[in-house]
Amino acid sequence: MTYTLEGRTGAWEIVCGLEVHAQVISKAKLFSGAATAFGAAPNTQVSFVDAAFPGMLPVINRECVAQAIRTGLGLKAEINLWSRFDRKNYFYADLPAGYQISQYQHPIVGRGEIVIDLADGTTRTIGITRLHLEQDAGKSLHDQHPTKSYIDLNRAGVALMEIVSEPDIRSPEEAGAYLAKLRQILRYLGTCDGNMEEGSLRADVNVSVRRPGEMYRTRCEVKNVNSIRFVMQAVEAEARRQIEVWESGGEVQQETRLFDPNRGVTRPMRSKEHAHDYRYFPDPDLLPLELDPAWIAELKAHLPELPDAKAARFQRDYGLSAYDARVLVAEQATADYYEAVARGHDPKQAANWVMGDLFAALNRTGRSIADPPVPAASLGRLLDLIADDTISGRIAKQVFEEMVETGADPVAIVEARGLRQVTDTGAIDAAVAQVLAAHSDKVAEYKSGKDKLFGFFVGQVMKAMAGKGNPALVNEALKRALS
Repeated sequence: MTYTLEGRTGAWEIVCGLEVHAQVISKAKLFSGAATAFGAAPNTQVSFVDAAFPGMLPVINRECVAQAIRTGLGLKAEINLWSRFDRKNYFYADLPAGYQISQYQHPIVGRGEIVIDLADGTTRTIGITRLHLEQDAGKSLHDQHPTKSYIDLNRAGVALMEIVSEPDIRSPEEAGAYLAKLRQILRYLGTCDGNMEEGSLRADVNVSVRRPGEMYRTRCEVKNVNSIRFVMQAVEAEARRQIEVWESGGEVQQETRLFDPNRGVTRPMRSKEHAHDYRYFPDPDLLPLELDPAWIAELKAHLPELPDAKAARFQRDYGLSAYDARVLVAEQATADYYEAVARGHDPKQAANWVMGDLFAALNRTGRSIADPPVPAASLGRLLDLIADDTISGRIAKQVFEEMVETGADPVAIVEARGLRQVTDTGAIDAAVAQVLAAHSDKVAEYKSGKDKLFGFFVGQVMKAMAGKGNPALVNEALKRALS
């Protein structure tokens, strides 16, 4: 179903593409040996190259190149054996050299694709135009002094991958799904940590609108949007603004805008520059980048299993639904935890416990799957206790809660609290007889046709046995006694 926005004069279609800036995971910067750790004191991770001191020459970081190649391979993209760095000239206070070393006409990675998963269970393929490497600028701080701006160059020179999509996105939901899937792939690959709150992943959102079936109209770019939710809101807000402009008889002007999440609107930042405004030319201090196909093949051979492949395997090997598989592979740590639990246990039961009780415990305790309150091995031992009828599923819930609170082993909890399930048929028969004698009126009603009372009797017997009766044996004993 095509997503459209209704204006005063009819339906409009959104046309959107994202330019995502992903900070490369690397101990050193793209062209210098300065550190890249987040949160260091201002201007403590700056080399002479980053500060653009005269005579300082950039030297390419091999690991940053490898990370770009891994990302390109993860996006099913073309890896260009020959690429070139250019100087992109513009003035900004936190760009000491007055230019950014970037790739323009000859990027390291060419066309690729991402398959996005939508809420209705369908998928769409979004094209990748290119991925190029560039150095980040520093950071201007405007809240440190009432009349002055401060400059922190720690970020200057950090390697960025700019990942540019085709204008294939057609709704706010698709924009959010695309960014979420891209972040997921980057995290699986270990090429970017995806921490948008720290600025290591941020998006420029290009939006235009058109009548369904029309050619593209003028687009505007919304800069530096730093959350998936805000990207979705920015797409919607900017599209509605443009519809209002067109329907009022005006023309949308190509420009760069900012999104105000508090007001839910975009506002002008500056007129949009064109490529010639940056006066690109090949960087004279850097030779073109020539890649060895054997090195690319080696990097490809060591790629991890990516989310789509892992989800397909979970469906095939563990019999999970597409939905359950997608949830469990959302984070690599979650997928690893699930596989550790599923090994040697019923895989669907393992999925239910991880997605239900464990996720609830993580939310309640504020802990992450990387540091869970119940280790995977302990949850596996709990499932063993259910499988061999030591405890019932209902008692297992109580045991799990105690495991979360105390960190104790499930076997120790069951023994200490005397929670072993009663499978002695004599004891169960005695409990059944006691309950039926105490509720002879209900027995008469049941025998007169009120079959739904059977659940009442089950509950009473389980209550009489403090929840320890084996549910299957209790059901069998009741059926015998009531027949």
